[in-house]
Amino acid sequence: MIVEVISIGDELLIGQTVNTNASWMGTALREIGADMEFGTVIRDEEKVMHDAFSHALNRADVVLVTGGLGPTKDDITKHVLCDFFDTKLVENGDVLSHVKGFFEARGREMLEVNILQAHVPEKATILHNEFGTAPGMWFDQNGKVLVSMPGVPYEMKYLMTEHVIPMLQERFDLDKLYYRTIQTQGIGESYIAERIELIENEVRAAGYALAYLPSPGSVRLRISSRDTKANREAIEAFMKRIEGLMPKHAFGYEQDTLEGVVGALLRERGETVTTIESCTGGAVAARITSISGASDYFNGSFVTYSNEMKTKLVGVDPAILDDENIGAVSQQTVEQMAQGGRERLNATYGVALSGIAGPSGGTETKPVGTVWIAIAGPNGVFSKKCLFESNRERNIRRSVLTALNLLRCEILELNGEKSF
Repeated sequence: MIVEVISIGDELLIGQTVNTNASWMGTALREIGADMEFGTVIRDEEKVMHDAFSHALNRADVVLVTGGLGPTKDDITKHVLCDFFDTKLVENGDVLSHVKGFFEARGREMLEVNILQAHVPEKATILHNEFGTAPGMWFDQNGKVLVSMPGVPYEMKYLMTEHVIPMLQERFDLDKLYYRTIQTQGIGESYIAERIELIENEVRAAGYALAYLPSPGSVRLRISSRDTKANREAIEAFMKRIEGLMPKHAFGYEQDTLEGVVGALLRERGETVTTIESCTGGAVAARITSISGASDYFNGSFVTYSNEMKTKLVGVDPAILDDENIGAVSQQTVEQMAQGGRERLNATYGVALSGIAGPSGGTETKPVGTVWIAIAGPNGVFSKKCLFESNRERNIRRSVLTALNLLRCEILELNGEKSF
C-alpha cells in the first residue's frame, strides 16, 4: 500500500509552523506496514488543492490530508473535496449534536459559523472527532482512499489512531512490521557504527533493516522486520547485544527518555537530586520535573547564572571565579557548584553545569560550546568537559541530555575510573 500525505497550510510553507504531523503519520504508518512514499505541502488555494489531490491519487493507494478544516472562511478543504468527488455538503445530525455538546461542555456560546462544521460532503464516511468540532472524512472511490483530517496535531492523532489506521488495516492487506529502537546518548553515529560493526553485519545478513536516527545529543538505532515470533526474538537478542557493547550510552528503548529513566532509578533507590545550573538556565530541572511524580526524588534547583549567585547560593569560592585562568566555566567551579547545591538541599546527587552556550561570550581558550558538567554524590565528584558547537539552542539541549546521562551513569556506577 502506497501512501501520500498532503499537508495544507500557508503557515507550513513560510516556516511559521513546523510540519510535525507528517513526521508522526510516517511513523504510525510504518508500524502497520504501510509505506509513506510521498509528502506534499500546499497552499490553501482551490486549484492547488484540486491538482494535489489528483496527482496524489494517481500515484498512491491512500492519500491522507491534514489542514484546512474549520469554521473560518479560509478553510475551503470541504468545498474543494465536494467539487473533486462530485458531491455536495449536507448537514450531519450526529456532527451537529457533537458540536453543540462541545460548546455546552465548555460553557461557551456556539456561533452560527460553528454550525457549518456539521456540513459535510454527502459521499464521505464521517469519522467522529472527540477532541474537536471538525470531523474526519473518508472517501473511497475507484479502489483509492482519500482521508481528510484537521491539522491540529492532537485531533489528527486521535482520528488516525481510533479510526483511520483500523480502517486501513481492514481495507488493505498489510504486513505488520515489528521494530525495536534503542536510545543512546553521548556517542556519535559513526562511533556506534564502528562499535557494532560485527552485529550490524549479522543483522543485515539476516534480512533485517537497520537504521540510524540521529538528533542533537542523541542517536536512536532501530532494527525492523516483518512481525513474526522468530523475528521478534532475533531482534530482541540483537538489541541486548548492542546494549551490552555501550552501557554508558544506551539508556532505554522506544519512547524512553533520560528524565524518565533517571527518575525511575532515583525512585527505586529512594534517592534524590538537585540541579545547579548556569548556562542551561534551569533546563535540566525542567526536564526532570516534566515527569509526573518527580517530587518524590527532586529536591529543588538553583539557577546561578551570575558569579555572585554562584558564591551566595552554593558557596563557590570567589577567588576561583575571579581568577582569569580558571573562572566560572571550569572544573573547579562546576565541582564546587555540584557539592554546594547537594549539601544545601540535602540531596543524594547534585548536578551542576556551567558553560558558554553562545553565540557570544567565547574566547580562544574557552570557545562557544564549552560546557563543564559535574555530578556530586555518595562516591565523590565526577566532572566532564564538553565541547559542543556554536548554536545556542543545540548547546543547551546537548548539555541537558549529557548531564542527565552522566547522572544515570553515576547512579549505576558506570563512570568507573572517572572516564566517560
